[in-house]
Amino acid sequence: MQIQDLPYPDPGVPDARSGPRFLWWLFRNQLSGQLKSLAWGLLHFASVASLPFCVGVAVQAAVDRSGGRLALAGGLLALACLGNAIGDTFLHRTAVTNWITAAARVQQLLGRKAATLGSALTRRVAAGEVVAVSTGDVEKIGWFVEALSRFTAAAVTIVLVCVGLVVYQPALGVVVAAGLPVLALAVLPLLPRATRRADTQREKAGRATELASDTVAGLRVLRGIGGEELFLDRYRRASQEVRHAAVRSARMWALIAAIQVLLPGLLLITVVWYGAHLARDGRITVGEMVTVYSSVMVLTYPLRHFEEIAMAYSFSRPSAKRAARVLSLERATDTTGSRDAETPTGDLYDPATGLLAPTGLLTAVVCGDPDAAGRLAERLGGHAAEQGTSVLLGGVPLDELPLNSARGAVLVQDKDPVLLSGTLRELLDVPASGAVEPRDALDAAQCGDVLAALVQGSLDTDDPMDARITERGRSLSGGQRQRLALARSLVTDPEVLVLDEPTSAVDSHTEARIAQGVRALRARRTTVVFTSSPLLLDRADRVVFLDGDSVAAVGGHRELVRSEPRYRAVVTRETEDETALTQVPADGGALREGEALDEDGALRGKNGALRDDEVLHRLEELEDLEEIEETA
Repeated sequence: MQIQDLPYPDPGVPDARSGPRFLWWLFRNQLSGQLKSLAWGLLHFASVASLPFCVGVAVQAAVDRSGGRLALAGGLLALACLGNAIGDTFLHRTAVTNWITAAARVQQLLGRKAATLGSALTRRVAAGEVVAVSTGDVEKIGWFVEALSRFTAAAVTIVLVCVGLVVYQPALGVVVAAGLPVLALAVLPLLPRATRRADTQREKAGRATELASDTVAGLRVLRGIGGEELFLDRYRRASQEVRHAAVRSARMWALIAAIQVLLPGLLLITVVWYGAHLARDGRITVGEMVTVYSSVMVLTYPLRHFEEIAMAYSFSRPSAKRAARVLSLERATDTTGSRDAETPTGDLYDPATGLLAPTGLLTAVVCGDPDAAGRLAERLGGHAAEQGTSVLLGGVPLDELPLNSARGAVLVQDKDPVLLSGTLRELLDVPASGAVEPRDALDAAQCGDVLAALVQGSLDTDDPMDARITERGRSLSGGQRQRLALARSLVTDPEVLVLDEPTSAVDSHTEARIAQGVRALRARRTTVVFTSSPLLLDRADRVVFLDGDSVAAVGGHRELVRSEPRYRAVVTRETEDETALTQVPADGGALREGEALDEDGALRGKNGALRDDEVLHRLEELEDLEEIEETA
């Protein structure tokens, strides 16, 4: 695999049982690239290691005044330099290719896992950990994969040079062959401690980053309660802990680096002293002594790769462990499906709760527990976080469909949809049926003021479709982001659209128009809306009230307000006791204990909530207002 061939058609199925197993799986899947890197590494290191032999031949030729051998030495030196240049160039090329392709494979695996798990991923693994794995951890894993082949080439070269020195000059060669393994293995006792300190540093740095992210995200709230200094002090303490941990980790790695410099120096001193003694006795020539000395000098270069591979592994091991943890997560249901790919049509039914959303109707669902509403919305879309009875669409279990087919049939917009940065045109460029134009979706979602705000904030375009949206839509208000996300969902035009609190940040007049627009645009399509807003509920074809984990009542909004106290308590935000106190006869009545009129003359209960008959009255007023606006 070359860089230009990325992405992988299929990144494969990783061995995610542990971090080391995952690293080994990556290595096996890059065997061709690793062998190429090993071959070029052997050429590079062998060329470097042959330089001392060439220098020794040249020195001895000068001592013997042999022009022929001096010319031979020059030719061998030039050949070694050429091999060094070519080997180093292509070693770097293949090693970087291994790094990038390994990182790309891991990122594709993480992306595929995120797409497969959906919103269940962030419930099982912290979002910050997923981001850390897909950024910094991917780089560290790639570093180890890239360094492995270079280390192998360096180790093979050192063994070959030691054998060659023993054959070439046994007296000095034995000293070098005995000393080099000591140099290579001397730092091994220090590696576990260095690894623990590095892990501690990364753990503290992760906590500090998490604290900083939470502080920035909640800065507006912190300013409102005067808590900036409190969180700033917390971050200062966390930052200082990271600094202390980094210094302790750096000290250990500095000690390892110092040993890697000290021990080769001691070996050089030993070789020079013993070599001079042998040369004085006439047991070796000057050229042989220069050759052995130069070989020891040159071997300090491949020896550095022992330190590098130790650092790479110590840093990549926890990263691989985190990546394996994410990649080992599985969906609660099968992702391949036992049925052929199809897009079923018909009623949407959840056997677990008894919820039925008839085809072609707008069904509103009211849950007393907002978290339960979110879980049910995900289950309706085939994103169940736990094993259970499958939701049926037209009698077909969604769990038995291939994942792509299930998601093509049912689209779920969660409570906090994300807007990606880019132009509005790019935001609405999503897989769709083609039956809904972006302009129609924007109109139905009441995005007129959003388009104006985008144009006003753009200096280089007058077309709102070409206006840029900042990261996560931070330049827009919460209601504006909600409406753009709703427009994106409407453009998709799925067979079934599930919306979880799509208008929670929108004012009441806009909310009423959105309800009417969605109902008109989604005519003859199945739409399920999880909400407790009376304005949306009043425009639904069918309202389903869930008490706990089962359907408690089905009917129209006004009917349920009058007949179902539990439903009325959720919609009007009253307790059951307060709801009982605020009930009045249909023909009106005097104020009761705890009741009062607000500034608009509306009758409110003991806790300030609108009485049920007042809710209905305001709905009627809003309808009259809309009729007047349409007539005007």
